[in-house]
Amino acid sequence: MSQRISHVIGIDDAPFEPGHRGDVQILGCVFDDGHLDGVVNSRVRRDGVNSTARIAEMVQVSRYARHLQLVLLQGIAFAGFNVVDIHRLNRLLELPVVVVMRRQPDRAAIRNALLHRVAGGRRKWDLIEKAGEIEPVGKIFVQRAGISRAQTQQVITELTRRGHLPEPLRTAHLIAGGLSPLPTRQRA
Repeated sequence: MSQRISHVIGIDDAPFEPGHRGDVQILGCVFDDGHLDGVVNSRVRRDGVNSTARIAEMVQVSRYARHLQLVLLQGIAFAGFNVVDIHRLNRLLELPVVVVMRRQPDRAAIRNALLHRVAGGRRKWDLIEKAGEIEPVGKIFVQRAGISRAQTQQVITELTRRGHLPEPLRTAHLIAGGLSPLPTRQRA
């Protein structure tokens, strides 16, 4: 039996306006045995190519780095189409990486958008393909690097308390959503 995974970081990006160019904030919620232990943040370029490096740096410089056992990503791309190379992230951090998706993505639409509308889209599509098969785990879908499907299923089950997302990702999503300013039309 493999070692139980109890120290996990869940990473999501903050919302941004459709026309936004530049950097977008990303947020990591660190959980220790099912409880929030800390929050870290960084920024990645909208539709850029720096998400893998920035996530690795964010984790490595944090005070939580030496205890972490797993990285959970809310999707394979941040800030639009800034695609994470999950196998490179796995090597850089020497930690398993699991991409979590609420539903099966429309791969044909993603491929079409990348190849016809996004600079460097071929390389980004190649990273998505290289990430491997999208597998159902419970009511979500995953891609993984450095971790078995059985262990992925176990950790997802242990970390999911409400809904279908593991708590580190659910918490990162909630906090990241609160970081964005309200659109002008909604301000008091």
